[in-house]
Amino acid sequence: MNSRAKIRLGENVAHHIFTTSALMQIFAVFSITLYMVAKGAPAFIKVGVPELLFGTQWQPTAESPSYGILFIILSSIVGTGASVLLGVPVGLLTAVFLTEVSDKRLSRLVKPAIELLAAIPSVIYGLLGLMLLNPVMYRLEKLIFSNSTGHQFTGGSNLISAVIVLAIMILPTVVNVSVSSLEAVSPNLRASSLALGASKIQTVFKVTIPAAKSGILTGVVLGIGRALGEAMAINMVAGGSVNFPLPFNSVRFLTTQLVSEMGYAEGLHRQVLFSVGLVLYIFIMLVNLTLLRLRRKETE
Repeated sequence: MNSRAKIRLGENVAHHIFTTSALMQIFAVFSITLYMVAKGAPAFIKVGVPELLFGTQWQPTAESPSYGILFIILSSIVGTGASVLLGVPVGLLTAVFLTEVSDKRLSRLVKPAIELLAAIPSVIYGLLGLMLLNPVMYRLEKLIFSNSTGHQFTGGSNLISAVIVLAIMILPTVVNVSVSSLEAVSPNLRASSLALGASKIQTVFKVTIPAAKSGILTGVVLGIGRALGEAMAINMVAGGSVNFPLPFNSVRFLTTQLVSEMGYAEGLHRQVLFSVGLVLYIFIMLVNLTLLRLRRKETE
C-alpha cells in the first residue's frame, strides 16, 4: 500500500469516526427530548396546562393538592437573569484586565486561579454561601424589616443569596472563554486603532471587544447554562419555599424543586415533577437557541 492509499484510508476512517460521533450526539439529544416529553406530558393532561403553569399554590401533599409552578418558573427566570447581569460584566471586565491591562506575570498567576474556581464542586459554593453569605443577608434582613410585621424572616436564605452564589459560579466560565476570545483578536486591529489616535480604553471597548463578540457570547451562553442547571448550591442558600421572587423572599428554582421532592414523590406528584423537568428542559433549549441565533447573526 503506497502513501497516498494510506492517507486516503486514514481520511476515510477519520470521516467515519467523526460522522459516528455526530450521529451519537444527535441521537442523545433526540432520546433525552423524547424521554422528557413522554414522562412530562401526562401531568399536563391530568392537571391542566393553565393550573400547572399559571397556578401559584404548590401543595402536593394536601387533601386537595395544588400543583402551580408559576412562582417557581419566575424564580428561575429572575434568579438566572440577575446572576447573568451581575456576573457577565464582572467576568468580561476581568478578562479585559487579564488580556489588555495587567502584565504577563500577574496574568499567569491569576488565570490558573480562575480556572481552579471552575473545578470547585457546586456543593462547596453552597456551603460557603450557607456559612458566610446567609448570616450577612440575615443581618441585612433584620436591619431593613425590623419594624415590619408582614415580612417572614428567612435566616438569610433568600433570592439575593442565590443570585450572588450563581454569579460567582458562572464567573470562571465567562472569564476563561472571554480571555480566549480577546487573545484571538488580531494585534493589527489594536495597532490600527491606536495609530488612528484612539486611546487604549477606546480601542478595548470599540475595537477589541466587538471583534471578540462572538466568542464572548459563547461564554455567556455557557454561563447561562451553568446557572440554569445548578441545583445543589441554590438549594442550600435560597431557602426552598415557593414564593414570589422578591429579593428577601425564600424561593425555589426549577432545579431545586426536582432535588427537594423527587426522592419521596409518587403518583401524580412524581409525574408533575417530571413536567417541571420538561419545563426546565424547554426553557434551557429556548435560551440556548435564542443566544446561538444571535451569535450567528453577529458572525454573519
